Amino acid sequence: MNRLTNFIDKIRSRIAFYPTIISLAGLLLAFLMIYLEQKNISAYLLKVSPTLVIDDTDTAKTILSTLIGGLISLTVFSFSMVMVLLNQASSNFSPRVLPGIISDQKHQIVLGLDIATILYNIFILISIEPTENEYQTPGFSVLIGIILVVVCLAAFIYFIHHISQAIQVGNILKAIHSRTKSEVISIVENQETNTFKFPNQEHWEAYEINKTGYFYGILNDDLLELCKEHSFKIAIQLHKGQFILNGTVGFKTEKPLDNELKEKIMRTLLFSHEELVGENYIYGFRQISEIGIKAMSPGINDPGTALNTIDYLTSLFLDLMRKQDYEYLSSENKDNWALIKCSKFSEILFNVMATYRLYCKHDITVMRKLMHMLKTLTNHVINSNQLEIIEAEMDELRADANNNIKNKRDLEQLDADFISWS
Repeated sequence: MNRLTNFIDKIRSRIAFYPTIISLAGLLLAFLMIYLEQKNISAYLLKVSPTLVIDDTDTAKTILSTLIGGLISLTVFSFSMVMVLLNQASSNFSPRVLPGIISDQKHQIVLGLDIATILYNIFILISIEPTENEYQTPGFSVLIGIILVVVCLAAFIYFIHHISQAIQVGNILKAIHSRTKSEVISIVENQETNTFKFPNQEHWEAYEINKTGYFYGILNDDLLELCKEHSFKIAIQLHKGQFILNGTVGFKTEKPLDNELKEKIMRTLLFSHEELVGENYIYGFRQISEIGIKAMSPGINDPGTALNTIDYLTSLFLDLMRKQDYEYLSSENKDNWALIKCSKFSEILFNVMATYRLYCKHDITVMRKLMHMLKTLTNHVINSNQLEIIEAEMDELRADANNNIKNKRDLEQLDADFISWS
């Protein structure tokens, strides 16, 4: 990822991005139609196909005024629906799923289409001159405005359908799982051709970070180019998702760097205050876990959702087990120039399990599901270290169940095969 790609990804995630682009397109269309009207396109069409042209000025003004008022109401309602969706998602699931919903392109395109049509009709209405005997009403432009409104109505119907689907927890989980899985698999595929050879960094030069915020990624292309140009190797000491304070050791290099080169490296490190799954797969594990824990709260009391989250986490852990503990930036000849620390499988599994054990230890169904997940992972371990990690979590799960579930028959079912009754 380079600087331009990172900038485009950032602005595309903003809710106003597509509405702004489409609104500008609506303005350009309005100016184009005004220009064509000056070239008497409506007069020509009136001779060729009079049914396509509205040839009465008062009628055209009335139609456009009605369309503008109706579309403004429709747009306000659409924005209100988006705000209700965001509020409900924040209350029922997790505030951290909001960036993913806001960046949904379908919502932005529908809102942008409404605003673009409003602007188009306003400028066409303004262009209509006072009635004169020889004045030709821009009837074709009015017809285009009517067609755009019909398209907006069709888009609104789709918007209602899509927004009703988007708020469903199953679709939210599916979207987070899909983005997270794609990110993890991409890393795994890149490492399959890697040599994993990298020098020891014990005596390398350490440099502190002069920024504060959540570290979420690196401009890989820019950093790799710096390393190759100045012939040095670098080890990034930051974990994705880690909150960095000013003065934290951020990276080490095999030889001393001047201040100018140090600042160039700093600019390749990305910091943010949002948690977008596409930037860091760790956020996917966290968001799915938070949805499951929130479902177990007394106010929501939805263990079925908690069981669903464990299914998605199981799928993600199976992919995560194939990932190495470090990531590398490599040149075309497979030479590793940069080493990047990342969260290990043991750390992510512990964080997920510790959270579920704390809030779900009283529910035998969820505890059985967690045990089933761990047993499934033991059948796909890559090395003995992973097996030891999983077995340790299984022991902790049994200990919490014994301390919090008093029904002996329930405890006997903890290690039984889990069969969903839904």
